[in-house]
Amino acid sequence: MSTASLCSIAATFRVFFLLAIIAGLSRPVITRAAAPPQAGSAPSFQAYSKFDFVPGEKIFAFEDFSQDAIGDFPARWNTDGSGEIVTVAGKPGRWLKFTKPGFFTPEFITELPDNFTLEFDLTVPPAFEGRALVVALVELENLKQPADWRTAPNAFQFTTLPGPDEGASDMTSRQNSDSAAANQATTPQLAAKSGTPFHISVWRQRQRVRVYINQEKVWDAPRGLTAAAKLNTIFFYLPETDPSLAYYLTNLRIATGAPDTRNKILTEGKWVSHGILFDVNSDRIKAESYGSLKEIAAVLAENADLKILIVGHTDSDGDEAANLDLSKRRAASVKSALANEFKIDVTRMDVDGKGESQPVDKNDTPAGKANNRRVEFIKR
Repeated sequence: MSTASLCSIAATFRVFFLLAIIAGLSRPVITRAAAPPQAGSAPSFQAYSKFDFVPGEKIFAFEDFSQDAIGDFPARWNTDGSGEIVTVAGKPGRWLKFTKPGFFTPEFITELPDNFTLEFDLTVPPAFEGRALVVALVELENLKQPADWRTAPNAFQFTTLPGPDEGASDMTSRQNSDSAAANQATTPQLAAKSGTPFHISVWRQRQRVRVYINQEKVWDAPRGLTAAAKLNTIFFYLPETDPSLAYYLTNLRIATGAPDTRNKILTEGKWVSHGILFDVNSDRIKAESYGSLKEIAAVLAENADLKILIVGHTDSDGDEAANLDLSKRRAASVKSALANEFKIDVTRMDVDGKGESQPVDKNDTPAGKANNRRVEFIKR
């Protein structure tokens, strides 16, 4: 049998295996040992050319576990399984490692609006295979009973199932206490052996729900939820795990409000973006920022006389002088990206940085700090 045929059979098996997990059927036990997660090269910026995800305007929930001690379960979460905060070799920040099966719930999220965006990063060991993670947006009658999600009046869920060369995902919808849409697909974005974290983006606009894994729009459900659904929780459900084949999660952020770039910049004279992200303490723009950059580039391309000032801002962590320098370099990086990727004339763009000197939120919470880390586009 050809290699291509074997790969096809393996991909099909992973899809059916995923469905078995969700249905609660019997599952094989994976015993292969895994190497620790390795650093991988990030997806290229150009790979995101069709990425149209733009985060909401106001961040109201953010979690990077910076306030929790290594080895502890995060203080603002709850679980009936087990997990701990860890660092991962070659990857910045702190991560929540899911060590035992169960529900993992950020308790600081108790209400979700009709229009919001959700983002987070996942990583797994390169040898990972055969264990699904359920991500659920739910309207629960009792927030202390996440196990009732299967009978909740309204819910939208999807799964990730990484594999060595490609992975699988499925989605299901529950509306007015009845099962609705369901589907499954394979995706190369969940290739575990790359060692690169997966960036997951979810966009709810009333009934419509879109799910992106890295730059790929994996799900786009126009009727994924009822318009009247009052979602009040997000949780991650792990049916089974293995300490050597674990999921790691970080950088969970939820923002509300649909960005109105054109009106903001042309009518109000300023657009503030929280969707242009950078590596930690760096001016290197993350690839998932492409959608936000494309938004402002489209306005500039359609309004040839428009000139802008790009201003970088940071939170108050670290040295004030270093933050000022970083904010200026980040603004310069945005200008370069607009010029190089979208062919915007550099003479139409000036740059500046304000460091931590002009906060728009408090610097004593993760969400407040995330709101202060921003890029502003000001009409000249």
